[in-house]
Amino acid sequence: MSKYRHHLPQLSPQTFITDGGLETTLVFHYGYELPEFAAFDLLTDPEGCNVLRDYYRAYIDLARTGKMGFILESATWRASRDWGRKIGYSPVDLQDVNRKSIALLQDLRDESENRATPIVISGCIGPRGDGYQVGKKMTAEEARAYHQEQIDTLSGTEADLVSAFTINYAEEAIGITRAAQRADIPAVISFTVETDGRLPSGQPLGEAVTAVDQATDNGPAYYMINCAHPLHFQDALESREPWLNRIRAIRANASAKSHAELDEATELDAGDPGDL
Repeated sequence: MSKYRHHLPQLSPQTFITDGGLETTLVFHYGYELPEFAAFDLLTDPEGCNVLRDYYRAYIDLARTGKMGFILESATWRASRDWGRKIGYSPVDLQDVNRKSIALLQDLRDESENRATPIVISGCIGPRGDGYQVGKKMTAEEARAYHQEQIDTLSGTEADLVSAFTINYAEEAIGITRAAQRADIPAVISFTVETDGRLPSGQPLGEAVTAVDQATDNGPAYYMINCAHPLHFQDALESREPWLNRIRAIRANASAKSHAELDEATELDAGDPGDL
C-alpha cells in the first residue's frame, strides 16, 4: 500500500526538492553510456543499483539538511514498450524493471525519511517519442492506451503518484492523465518548452494546461515545467491567468541553450549557476 497516494504532502505549503536530472548526470558526470538514454538499464546490475542509490542519497541529504520534503523520481523515464523494445526489453521485462525501480526507492525512503523530510515516491514516465521534438502525434486515446501498461504496473507498487516528464503536446498529456485516472493513481504532467516559452508543438503553455484540465476534469494533481531555462518561460509565468495556479513545480535547465543545441552537444553545458 502506498504511503501518500491519497494525500500528497507536496500539495501543502512545505517546500519540496527533487534530483537534478538523472540521465544527464549519469552520462556527463558518471561516464555511463545509457542505451537510448535509458537509466532503468542500470537496475539489471547490482553495481548499477548502487550507483542509483548513491545518486539519490546525495539529494536526500540536501533535503534533510534543509528540513525540506523530497520527491524520489524513479529511473523509468524510458521504461515503456517502444523504448524498451529498442534495447531488447520484453513487456514482462519492463514490468519487472518498473517494479524494481520503485522497490529501490522504497528502501531509500525507509532508511531516510523523518518528520521534517517526508519522502514521496514518484513513478517517472516519459513520452512515447522524443521529448524535445514532436514526431508522429497520437490522439488522446492512442496515448492513453500506450501509457496504460506502464501506469498500471506502477500503480501496483508503492509509488505515490506518476509523473510524466518532457511532454511536448497536449494530446499525450491528456492520454497519460486518463490512464492514471483508470489506474486510480495521481498524475503530474510536466511540459517542456522551447526558448519562446511554447511547447515544441507550438502551443502556448497556458493553452496546453487548460486543454488538459478541460479534457480530464482537472485530472492532474498539478503541472510542472522541466528541461528549460527560466528565461524561456518567465513571460508565461507573469501572465497572472488562472491556469498559472496549476503550476506547482519547476525542474529547470541551468543552460539557456535550445533543445536542438543541447541535443547536438558532446559536452555538458552547465550554464551559469548564479544566473539560474
